[in-house]
Amino acid sequence: MATTGTFRYFDPASLTTTPSGTPIKPWAKVDTDATSSYTQTSRTLPVSNIRDASAPFGTDVSGFALHHAPAATTVFISDPAVRATYYPEVEALLRAQLPGVGKVVIFDHTIRKHDKTSPRQPVQAVHVDQTPAAAAARVRRHVADAGEAEVLLKGRYQIINVWRPIGHAATDFPLALVDWRTTAPGDLVEVDLLYPVRQGDEDWSDDRGKEALADPSSVTSTAGYEVKGETYGVAPNEGHRFWYVKDMTPEEALFIKCFDSRGEGLPGGTEGVAAYTPHTAFIDPATPEGTKGRESIEVRCLVFYE
Repeated sequence: MATTGTFRYFDPASLTTTPSGTPIKPWAKVDTDATSSYTQTSRTLPVSNIRDASAPFGTDVSGFALHHAPAATTVFISDPAVRATYYPEVEALLRAQLPGVGKVVIFDHTIRKHDKTSPRQPVQAVHVDQTPAAAAARVRRHVADAGEAEVLLKGRYQIINVWRPIGHAATDFPLALVDWRTTAPGDLVEVDLLYPVRQGDEDWSDDRGKEALADPSSVTSTAGYEVKGETYGVAPNEGHRFWYVKDMTPEEALFIKCFDSRGEGLPGGTEGVAAYTPHTAFIDPATPEGTKGRESIEVRCLVFYE
């Protein structure tokens, strides 16, 4: 069953320059999609249901893949418990579905809830989580041995986001994915990603899931934030083909490719291999009134190949 969605794209007209004509790099905040230095432009487009598709999908083909993958872990409250119990399940799933994996490093996770009290809401902006520079920085940051990191950077590595609904089907605010085969390099705009400056002695080895609600009185200010990442905003492209999983259940998992060092268009890349997957939450107009708010967990993984 197909539906439609109104998608928020990066508006290229909002790019600015200094008085001398030097481009000013746009930024966005990690703890809210409502605060950024640029504007968005909306397009209402069809969204096809992956369940009805006859065309092949896969992380190397379209940039995403759906797997039936029930998890033993079903309660996601404590961050340490998620790391101890769910991370090993995610690694095992990656190894089972992606041939040739040599090493997996899971570097963080985010739990999102469509609830006004939650600091991490579904993100309504078409984006790609990491640029090539940000992906390489993740390797150097999260592989403990610096020498090993440099060796791994010379081989094939990916960043895969493993996304799963929590508790009930993701009928509310489902996730839409753009088939990589319908994208173009000119769609992508580099955006600095700002994180709140950490306070105190708490272990902030991961980046997400602990932010407080953003201050609505300082939406345009970068005070109290620092640049800790780089993402791609995505500009409108009439050729984009959107897909979603209607009523995706907690027994299912989506692999979303955020980066692939062997992706087409990158140095040493392979023609026809998906390099990334633009994606976004969207409002399905067919969602029944009173549907329970979406809850989901996404786990970000560095995947290295033998």
